[in-house]
Amino acid sequence: MSVFLLFQTDRWKSKESRVFFGAFDSRIKALDYAKYNDLYWYNSKIVVVEVILNQFGEV
Repeated sequence: MSVFLLFQTDRWKSKESRVFFGAFDSRIKALDYAKYNDLYWYNSKIVVVEVILNQFGEV
């Protein structure tokens, strides 16, 4: 199962500037949320990170 995390960041997409905006079950829903709430600006970017849940492995 995958979860998509939505972040707004600066134009250089640095991890220090990320602001968390939610977790979604699809990438399309995350992008629709960003468009609906006007998270796109000339000096900011949207980052959607896919996280896979319940995946175990040996280290």
